[in-house]
Amino acid sequence: MKSTNPGPGAPSPNPPTAMAAAGPTRPSAPGGAIAPPGGPPGGPEVLDRLTRSVGESVIGYDPVVRLLSVALVAEGHVLLEGVPGVAKTMLVRRFSSALDLTFKRIQFTPDMLPSDIVGTVMLNPLSQGFEYRRGPVFANVVLADEINRAPPKVQSALLEAMQERQVTVDGTPYPLPRPFIVIATENPIEQEGTYPLPEAELDRFLFRILIGYPSEAEERTLLTRHTGAPVPEATSLGLDAGTWDRLRTDSLAVGLTDDLLDYVVRLIRSTRTDPRILMGASPRAGVQFLRATKAAALLAGREYATPGDVKSVLFEVLNHRILLHPDLLAQRYVTGRNGVEPLLREVLEKRAEEVRAPR
Repeated sequence: MKSTNPGPGAPSPNPPTAMAAAGPTRPSAPGGAIAPPGGPPGGPEVLDRLTRSVGESVIGYDPVVRLLSVALVAEGHVLLEGVPGVAKTMLVRRFSSALDLTFKRIQFTPDMLPSDIVGTVMLNPLSQGFEYRRGPVFANVVLADEINRAPPKVQSALLEAMQERQVTVDGTPYPLPRPFIVIATENPIEQEGTYPLPEAELDRFLFRILIGYPSEAEERTLLTRHTGAPVPEATSLGLDAGTWDRLRTDSLAVGLTDDLLDYVVRLIRSTRTDPRILMGASPRAGVQFLRATKAAALLAGREYATPGDVKSVLFEVLNHRILLHPDLLAQRYVTGRNGVEPLLREVLEKRAEEVRAPR
């Protein structure tokens, strides 16, 4: 499936091509696992293998796979927003199948309770004592399907898990496994029986990725591939928790010049002075912006970040963290996501143009 443009000034959204230019990949071991004859796999190789694995069954999602990988390295969470039937859930399942990590799916409904996701304390009839039964949130990759159908109490429980990386049950905190990423899906069209996510919860997501319809060529390929023999399940690539922990540590060491840091600061602050924006990005947005930038540089095979890395994640980092002024929406006669999304892109692209990038 096809996602919307990753952002102004973003590099080519074809990870396999970019990785081929960076150098030859290491040979693969039996079963599809990455063989490390010269050491553990680097960022470009990890991204290349993930893109190829997901692309076997999900067409046109290479830019989204890159952003999901960036979020996993940066320890951020992702909100996938798109109309029904564009393979949001299938994408996440395929992505998680390629990882050597634990995976749980939670289908949110209006009648859910917080204990349905974090677990509860129960009486064990054998031991005659109380014990804690963990909920599905205890996994490395958690798919929160149709998160906007969850009532506020459930949303607040998930918010603690996302922010603190722990859950509290009966006054006792329980740490979540690392790495830990919540990939939530949301349907922007249907509003009946839903609870819109508040700005405080939206701000906890590193990225909001807006999913669009595929191109004609992609849709033809999709129909051809999925009306023949069943597509095999993704084979684990051997990318375990240790691999992602190493990549996370390496991303923190990615170089960042003072000029590039000033550039990010100016971009964030410019959203607070733009008359078209009612509420600008928070300082938390700046922190996550830098983490995503470093992770993007690492997956591109560099030990330093560039303005291109900043621009490649700009829209996904900021589109859910700013509120457009109501007067602007009224002047353009826009409502709904189909009307607001182009306006968001226009405003953020203008910010990127007016704030001069370092050379």
